[in-house]
Amino acid sequence: MIKHCTGFRVSLIALYTTSIYLNYVVGIQVTSKGPQTIKEAQGADIILDCSYSESPSDTGQLDVEWSIVSPDMTQKDKLILSYSGGKEYKLGDPELMTRLKFVGDPSQGNATIVISSLRVSDTATYQCKVKKPPGIDSRKITLVILVHPSVPKCWVQNGEEVGSTVSLWCKSSEGSTPLIYKWTKENGQALPSTAFQNPQTGELLIYNHSQSYTGNYVCVVSNDVGMEQCKYTLKAYNSTSKAGIIAGAVIGALLLLLLLLFLIWLLVCCYQKQRYEKETANEIKEDAAAPESYLGSRHSSFRSIMGYHPHQGVTYSSIRNSKPRRADSNCRSFSTNQAPSQGPLRYNSKYGYPV
Repeated sequence: MIKHCTGFRVSLIALYTTSIYLNYVVGIQVTSKGPQTIKEAQGADIILDCSYSESPSDTGQLDVEWSIVSPDMTQKDKLILSYSGGKEYKLGDPELMTRLKFVGDPSQGNATIVISSLRVSDTATYQCKVKKPPGIDSRKITLVILVHPSVPKCWVQNGEEVGSTVSLWCKSSEGSTPLIYKWTKENGQALPSTAFQNPQTGELLIYNHSQSYTGNYVCVVSNDVGMEQCKYTLKAYNSTSKAGIIAGAVIGALLLLLLLLFLIWLLVCCYQKQRYEKETANEIKEDAAAPESYLGSRHSSFRSIMGYHPHQGVTYSSIRNSKPRRADSNCRSFSTNQAPSQGPLRYNSKYGYPV
């Protein structure tokens, strides 16, 4: 009987303790479930879920806070969005705030937010904290923003000669690491038995290349947020045919060079011909102007012989009509008809000599 009473008393104490725990410890709760880490592509939209349920013991004012958790435990978290007293407050970076908002009414048990047009700088750990005194609960979500792989480029190195080692390459210029490369053959065909590929570098080596290894090869590059692909058509050349191709290319280059030299020669000839015609025309013009100067010179000489001097007052008759005179009479005639001195002579452009 004593043992029964003792056990009953212990049960009452446990029940009382549980009742106190439910009334004062268990309160408002965040009920959202899902991964704690989310990886998403740059430019996409993401929803960070934060649904909660209230407890009858929670009688205070509802407060909802979204903050970015500092990676340094000694630093404070950065509050970016809150809901208090029925009002919404945006407190974070304005650039982020233009892309972040509540999905619904936070007072109705849904404090979920959406971030649109994600950027790499949005990578962080976000915390949702819901408070309604005396209850309080929170949830953390780590968001990782990755760059989608760009369309890769496929090419071959070391040629495609039969019997050689062919090196196929695949490379994407953009994309968050790690990027994984995988080569396959189109239409589900198996890769050559002598092939070896490196998923990190994107290289596919094919040893002892042969005609049976030709065809379309597809490279797929991927990371945690997407994938892209490119294709290369692999061929096989014999060494003789390759030599013929090289010889043909050399001959073609030589013919092109000869044609270019011929065109340059034609241009030079045309230039020399035009220059010769121009010089010939200039010489003809110069020769045509020479007689005029010669006639003018003869005319001046003739006037000098005839004794015509404008600056002197002496007049002479024509040689044909003049009669011989004695030397002394000529001297007297000259001294009689000589004009008085008119001072220093000046050049007259009308006559072409000083007057």
